Amino acid sequence: MKKKLFYYTALFMTLLACSDDFTQITPVGALADEALANETGVDLLLTGAYSLLDGIRNNQGADDWAVAGDNWWFDVLSDDAHKGSTDGDQPDLYSLEIYDWATANSYIFGKWNGLYAGVNRANAVISLIGFTEGDFNGKLAEARFLRGHYNFELQKIYGNPAFISVDNYAATEFNQPNTGPIWDLIEADFQFAIDNLPISQEDAGRPTSWTAKAFMGKTHLYQAEWAPALALLNDVINNGPYALNAEFLDNFNAPGENGPESVFAIQFAADAGQSFNGNRGGTLNSPGGGPIESCCGFYQPTQDLVNAFETDGSGLPLLDTYNNDDIVNDAAVNTSEVAYDADTKKYDPSLDTFVAETAPLDPRLDYTAGRRKIDFNGWGANPGKVWVRATFEDLSGPYLAKKNFYQAGEDVNRGTGAWGEQRPGINYNIMRFADVLLMAAEAAIETGDLATALDYVNRVRNRAKNMTYVQARGPGDEIIAGTPAANYQIEPYPAFAGQDFARKAVRFERRLELGMEGHRLFDLRRWGVAQQTMNEYADNEARTIPNFGQKFKTYEPRHDLLPIPLNAIDLSGGVLTQNPGF
Repeated sequence: MKKKLFYYTALFMTLLACSDDFTQITPVGALADEALANETGVDLLLTGAYSLLDGIRNNQGADDWAVAGDNWWFDVLSDDAHKGSTDGDQPDLYSLEIYDWATANSYIFGKWNGLYAGVNRANAVISLIGFTEGDFNGKLAEARFLRGHYNFELQKIYGNPAFISVDNYAATEFNQPNTGPIWDLIEADFQFAIDNLPISQEDAGRPTSWTAKAFMGKTHLYQAEWAPALALLNDVINNGPYALNAEFLDNFNAPGENGPESVFAIQFAADAGQSFNGNRGGTLNSPGGGPIESCCGFYQPTQDLVNAFETDGSGLPLLDTYNNDDIVNDAAVNTSEVAYDADTKKYDPSLDTFVAETAPLDPRLDYTAGRRKIDFNGWGANPGKVWVRATFEDLSGPYLAKKNFYQAGEDVNRGTGAWGEQRPGINYNIMRFADVLLMAAEAAIETGDLATALDYVNRVRNRAKNMTYVQARGPGDEIIAGTPAANYQIEPYPAFAGQDFARKAVRFERRLELGMEGHRLFDLRRWGVAQQTMNEYADNEARTIPNFGQKFKTYEPRHDLLPIPLNAIDLSGGVLTQNPGF
């Protein structure tokens, strides 16, 4: 179900009236309940609930990128990504990156606001079905799955959200206290979805009972409830309809959309003119210049993330020593004037004297981070600084994001906006099968089943080993078929030498496989290692960006959750309470 019809006139309005007669009149521009109490009305409201997966709506109270459904800016709060662009562009996000947090930050409020809009739209469907004649159990299960998803996001991000029930919604009693975790209520929604969704759907993008099982497994995983998590995820792996794509790249291009690896995805779509159905939340995240003179140079991979892809000569990652040295980069090195013609914008990598890393590398690196002299999504070799908007003094580094940018010749995913920005139509996988395998591996390790964990991790690694590698570019920037762009070496683990090693391996694998997909910060938090990891990262990253450590504050325990937005607390009249430390 590709996202369509994002924008609606408000379907429900709360009015203050001066007389009883006035309250009997349906306001102009609104639809009365009886007009919606049919199959068409249920479908319209359910479509509206799906449309909030990307957070975008009219009067959303924040910029598109603050409410983004792909969670890209949460990677900026981790060791995976820099904000990118110049330090002064989007100062609220810059403050978040350096851990100088304020409870009035527009990103913190925008995400909160967008997720609660999703909860309310799901509640609108649930409420309408409650007084609509007919069998809408399947639609009700979809709405409850969506409400479970929105509440899961609120729970993992803020830790202490308020729960808005359908009764609260119907009574317009939205001002509810945030008295603690809402895991049990999330589980109730996912369980209803498991019990009442079909095992398959005609429309791509709608959840099935298998989708709901995977999300319930993740819910248990986030609570360290390992046995029930493993049981559910094993069921999805062994009996469900999912499989790894043969090509890693198919998770990030048009041919692979809604393929066997996609468990649940935001159905973005580019279209003629302004792409309202494209990824508006990611519109800042194209190269700042680049092959199509795009905007705006945000969301740049860190040196720390790039370093993680070096392997040890036997095809295994450097779990403990990956950050001892840096993979060769072109930080503070301008684009070669000999190799790059500024007038024609043609680049000949064979004339560029910069020498890229020759050590063995995991081949997923060059589908994740754009490096100098390496092919950038089929658009040609990356010439370096001329495609990076930031200056050498900004906290951005030399790398470009690749998973979110469409492939050359893939016009179906090439979307535009009002001021020339890109709104890609690439689906965002909220969950894909590789994630399910690695979550199950994690749960298996914690229950002592190292054999199952090894199997699941190696399935992911073997896909990376056997996929098509990024190819080298020669004189004239043509592809040299059959010649890998780097010294790619990756192999499966022969064995796990105990639980501690296995735990370290699966956590590392999640970063290699899912880097720049919005998961890293939440993994670090739930593992209880965010404070140590982030403060060490700040020191290490300063080797590539010398002033990084001077600007980065300290990651403190309070940063394990976002604060409850000050605006939300003020609007609640003090009903909402702040998270500790803010």
